[in-house]
Amino acid sequence: MHSEPIINVGILSATQIEFVLNGVFTDKNRKEFSGRQLAKLENGKIRFNDILFEELNLESASPNASFDLIDVVIGINFHWERKENQRFIGALKIIVETERAPSELRIETLTAINRISVENYLTSVISSEMSATASDELLKAHAVISRSWLLKPILSDNRQQTTDNEQKKSDISSVGALSTGHFEKWYERDAHTHFDVCADDHCQRYQGITRASTEAVRKAIEATRGEVLWADNEICDARFSKSCGGASETFENCWAPEHYSYLTKVIDNATNPEGFELDLTIEANAENWIRHSPEAFCNTTDKKVLAQVLNNYDQETTDFYRWKVEYTQAEISELLVRRSGIDFGEIVDVIPVKRGESTRLIELKIVGTKQTITVGKELEIRKWLSNSHLYSSAFVVDKYEIKDGIPQKFVLIGAGWGHGVGLCQIGAAVMGEKGYLYNEILMHYFRGAELKKIY
Repeated sequence: MHSEPIINVGILSATQIEFVLNGVFTDKNRKEFSGRQLAKLENGKIRFNDILFEELNLESASPNASFDLIDVVIGINFHWERKENQRFIGALKIIVETERAPSELRIETLTAINRISVENYLTSVISSEMSATASDELLKAHAVISRSWLLKPILSDNRQQTTDNEQKKSDISSVGALSTGHFEKWYERDAHTHFDVCADDHCQRYQGITRASTEAVRKAIEATRGEVLWADNEICDARFSKSCGGASETFENCWAPEHYSYLTKVIDNATNPEGFELDLTIEANAENWIRHSPEAFCNTTDKKVLAQVLNNYDQETTDFYRWKVEYTQAEISELLVRRSGIDFGEIVDVIPVKRGESTRLIELKIVGTKQTITVGKELEIRKWLSNSHLYSSAFVVDKYEIKDGIPQKFVLIGAGWGHGVGLCQIGAAVMGEKGYLYNEILMHYFRGAELKKIY
């Protein structure tokens, strides 16, 4: 068995970082610090307390000490992006990071990193991702998948070692040449060079002890301590999204062309819904599925259940199991130029080319009066067709008011919220309310996996 790992969480990057030490912290020379502090970038080093450091490490001198980071950016690149002050326990490390900009200029910033034990980290993650009203079984299920997702790359036997001069790789473009008429891109979890995981929605939402934890969360973490999903002789890459829309997606249809036995299509119901052909890669079957509302665990408008998973600003609408977006010709043509960087001219058609197992589009052909491009994978499609992100890429397109072969209105009718791979959070919340145990919830979504205690 492993001992409980200590992990490094990247919180904030800026040219100067303001923070408050609530209690006594010490540096490597045992010098003591407390109260309001400021670290500034200066000639590739960190100026702190009138001394230049290559790297600053501050350890808490008492178990009750904490530190506040000022103006942490959360929801990066999402519609709720904003700054807030956040409080953390554990150690604070500040480093200098260098990235190369497209202009080939080297951009240096300071990065604040929180060193913390896995179980303390998870207490914050579950408190941030889940509501205090969540059922005990949902909390335990989410503790296991969050722990698994975190530890898979950290404890993997074949983990690639990175060096300080390696740049992180956040996306892969398999076919990036627009001259081919085919643009495919997908977004991996970052292989961060200087820390294990970031604190924003891109990885797992982590806000230290800013969000008050509950006794239920602490009990769920303790009840599953050291427990992960295990398959194919390794920790599972346990993915999750808000709503699968009735069927979950396979890993390789959203990310790299790699098959995981436990991340495959699952019909999100105790039995297969009647009246549907379930090979959803076939366009006619996909269209029937999307235009109707098959019975599923995640097919709910129960506000009590939704409040377990959704933040206040996400609860303003409940139309994510089946949803609709409308664009005029002017809106969709302008949107595509702005979001893709490609001038299609007027949009003549939006054509499904390839669908995944859940009906999510893996390739979509956009036909314009100036050029035609086939785009993938699912997240890139969602980015191109929304100011932020479409709920999902599981949609069909209706065209209206066609004049001289050019539609004046496009209506996207869609299903689900997110990539749909792995655990469906809303479906899992419903299962918890129905009395399913956390291991039953996990085995429903991660077929062939098992629970294993690794520390």
